Amino acid sequence: MSTPYEPDPRGQGAYDAGAYAAGGRDGDNASVGELFSRVSEDLSTLVRQEIALAKAETTQSAKQAGKGAGMFAGAAWSTHFVLLFLSLALWWALGAMIGAGDAQPALGWSALIVAVIWAIIAAVLALTGRREVQRVRGLPQTAETVKKIPDALKGQEQQ
Repeated sequence: MSTPYEPDPRGQGAYDAGAYAAGGRDGDNASVGELFSRVSEDLSTLVRQEIALAKAETTQSAKQAGKGAGMFAGAAWSTHFVLLFLSLALWWALGAMIGAGDAQPALGWSALIVAVIWAIIAAVLALTGRREVQRVRGLPQTAETVKKIPDALKGQEQQ
């Protein structure tokens, strides 16, 4: 024997069985508690979605950065040896040119000149690297959608 109104299985009196089976989404007859519950669920879903988006963006950025860092590390290792031997050749050549009249090349002064050249190169690279790090954008999509949350809670959509 089924009637449209049966006892609430949650122990809260009578309820409309059809509305309960359909998810209780009847906005005209919803109580304040049900509305608050829906808002809480929607807000919770929104926060979970934003966290998932942030995780996805972070994972993607980290993978790209990791690949790039690995390639740079390999290039740096190889370049280190190239620069080491080029520096030794420059050092010896400068020493021979500076000490042209002597039997011994002026290796001390030539080493100082090569060190100053490398100090200038290191300073330029450090400044360029600093500028690049400052241009990192972070999580652009997440930041954009998080800005829309307050308006969405008010029932407005920001364009």
